[in-house]
Amino acid sequence: MSAAASRGEYSATVLLSQKVRKDRESDYRRWQDRLTELARGFDGFDGTEVYPPEDGADGEWVVIFRFDRADQLMAWLDSSERRQMLEEGRPLFEGLPVQDVLAGEPPLPEAVTAVISHHVLTSREPQFVRWHAKLQKVQEKAPGYMGHELFRPVPGVQENWVSIVRFDTHEHLENWLSSTARGKLLDDGRDTFASYDVRRIRSAFSGWFRFGRESGTTTVPPNWKQAMCVLLGLYPTVMVLNLTVGKALQAAKTPAYLALFISNVLSVSILTWAVMPLISRALEFWLAPGPTAPGRTHALGALAVVLGYAALLALFGPTVG
Repeated sequence: MSAAASRGEYSATVLLSQKVRKDRESDYRRWQDRLTELARGFDGFDGTEVYPPEDGADGEWVVIFRFDRADQLMAWLDSSERRQMLEEGRPLFEGLPVQDVLAGEPPLPEAVTAVISHHVLTSREPQFVRWHAKLQKVQEKAPGYMGHELFRPVPGVQENWVSIVRFDTHEHLENWLSSTARGKLLDDGRDTFASYDVRRIRSAFSGWFRFGRESGTTTVPPNWKQAMCVLLGLYPTVMVLNLTVGKALQAAKTPAYLALFISNVLSVSILTWAVMPLISRALEFWLAPGPTAPGRTHALGALAVVLGYAALLALFGPTVG
């Protein structure tokens, strides 16, 4: 939570979705770093998060800027320095970025987050609020639902109503977004809004992989890199537990369901507080390469992880052979 929020004041957040040209991603990363440095020089800057495209997202990056107060965010958004940076970066993008300004403390984009913008019809705001409350009651019952917040427009900056909803998995979120119940509710609310837009922010293991906190910028690696690292940490953790705690529980004739639960508690705890922090630090060069990192960094990091798999298989193979 930001300093302003801890004092009971409203904070302000802007979410930017921008489609980066495929051949300009390295240039974009450098440009984005410069934009973050620019924002850091403005009063109230609280942090930035950068989310690369998901698989199949066709180059759409999501960037989040946080400020302590809405007026401080607006000062940065309206600044001549930022306008100049946007003009410099225009050749990097296909089309204009989609921008949502949220006045308030938004939920952290852990797990899977959908950002939904509604262009509400003039004079239909009260009806929209009632419709959205009805939507929310149904949404809360959907499997995997974790939280939701609705943000009103910010006059002169953000004209749309923006809702943020979080689910525990991508599958649960997609099931809700494509559900018959939601489709019927959207049909019921058509007389309150002219259009809506849905964007997704996903990081399946984002609690384990966050880089750049010291500089105020958070970078979340692509999910395929995260999954490779989790496997690198999970396999030896489970093997060691099976060879030690597992054998002890078996000797004590512990019921299988209880033994599995104890092993899961231990493996998750060890991964979260011991193994994954070590792996993320060791592979930071690959998980969050800097803007000047050579292109071969991605291949070298993946090769290092694969060699790690091979070493672990060679190590544990004789113990269970």
